Amino acid sequence: MELHEYTQYDAVGLADLVARGEVTAAELAGAAQDAMAAVNPRINAVVESWPAEDAPAPGSTPLAGVPFLIKDLAVSMRGKHVELGSRLAAGNLAREDSFLMRRFRRAGLVTLGRTATPEFAYSTTTEPVLYGATRNPWDLTRTPGGSSGGSAAAVAAGITPLAHATDAAGSIRVPAAGTGLFGLKPTRGRVSLGPDADEVFNGLAVHGGLSRTVRDSAALLDLIQGPETGDPYFAERPRRPYTEEITEEPGLLSVGLVTTPWNGRAVEPAVLKSTLAAARLLESLGHRVDVTAVDLGVSWEEFVLANARLWSANLVTWIDGFAEAFGRPVDESTVEPAMLVSYAWGRKVSGAEFVQALDVRNRVARSIGAHFEAQDVVLTPTLPEVPVPLGTYGRGAENADGRGWLEHLFHRSPFTAAFNVAGTPAMSVPLGFDHATGMPIGVQFAAGHGREDVLFRLAAQLEKAAPWSERRPAVWAGAAARSA
Repeated sequence: MELHEYTQYDAVGLADLVARGEVTAAELAGAAQDAMAAVNPRINAVVESWPAEDAPAPGSTPLAGVPFLIKDLAVSMRGKHVELGSRLAAGNLAREDSFLMRRFRRAGLVTLGRTATPEFAYSTTTEPVLYGATRNPWDLTRTPGGSSGGSAAAVAAGITPLAHATDAAGSIRVPAAGTGLFGLKPTRGRVSLGPDADEVFNGLAVHGGLSRTVRDSAALLDLIQGPETGDPYFAERPRRPYTEEITEEPGLLSVGLVTTPWNGRAVEPAVLKSTLAAARLLESLGHRVDVTAVDLGVSWEEFVLANARLWSANLVTWIDGFAEAFGRPVDESTVEPAMLVSYAWGRKVSGAEFVQALDVRNRVARSIGAHFEAQDVVLTPTLPEVPVPLGTYGRGAENADGRGWLEHLFHRSPFTAAFNVAGTPAMSVPLGFDHATGMPIGVQFAAGHGREDVLFRLAAQLEKAAPWSERRPAVWAGAAARSA
């Protein structure tokens, strides 16, 4: 299979070719490896690759035989490295498959490597010291976002049509917006984080994927959703598969439009223009759109402080665990400046302060949840700006403390984290484009707890009305000749 043929299909389309016997899973794996060789040296999205394991039975699932990549964090594949983008964890090998990895295998996905993440996924850019910066396929001088930036860059450049991603404050939606992809953050408890973790960042983090089409993300979530033994949360099972939801109209929805983030930061004109255009598109489809305000339930200052306490206290356990396991020091030789200051700050978080942070999580979840009793969906920009040049995030990091670093991250992405704290689903849809910079722009839609069905139906309608999957970045595997 030639690269220009391989890259014209999404994951469901490739699986259908395998099911009909027109191509084998091994041939698809070879095409994906050729695509990786063609573009990864330019974007640095995949940090390690490996040969395909045994091929799944053709047609056994809607994704059987599809090449796939996993993020270097929160999912363990037996015998493969899990380094969390950190020198401190370099060489760490997984002894067993995590629950999610077992589901990826049962889904028939052919996992060919792991993708870059910032150190401990503690950023919305992907520029770790361990493997170097990941570059945006639309503009190699800019960030693809993070923390799932490696997965986003790989899918956007055509290496695989679908890749694993995680999201604790926007880490699926931010890189989706920055690279022109579709990315949905599921409801808290929709996908198991076990068995080595019951929660990640105390319920803020979830598993999901990044794709070029809505149906690919729907198929993936169908195959990985559902609780495992011992999970502290689980979302109510969907009424029917998400791949069936996307074939149905969403009905006439009540949509709340929010263009000013909770921290009051200004939104760039190109992003605002794209968001308002999305609102007009919704109205043309029959939905009701009203300017609204979503009550966070706490002040922005309380929100940032609570997140900083939860994030940094969790970081302390990760860093101490790897330092002890490998006998390595916790200093500038093993840990990046922003993580060192966050680690030092996290060691000072008291038990009472941690419990107070959980109380803030509760108040935010109750307040945002109440909003969705009045409106079906909230529409916001995903990001207030187009992707920034590489190196922007790191300026001044060494002078910040743990709270200051998180405030810096939330300044860059002020619309996304609230829905992690609330535990409600949200998605970034690539409806906009900035012709001045040549960069894609994503808009965010959020819905009530467990209502991925609403989001998937709406996303499918928008994809049909304003298709995006044929847009191609400057670095695209389909444009490269098949390597010998």
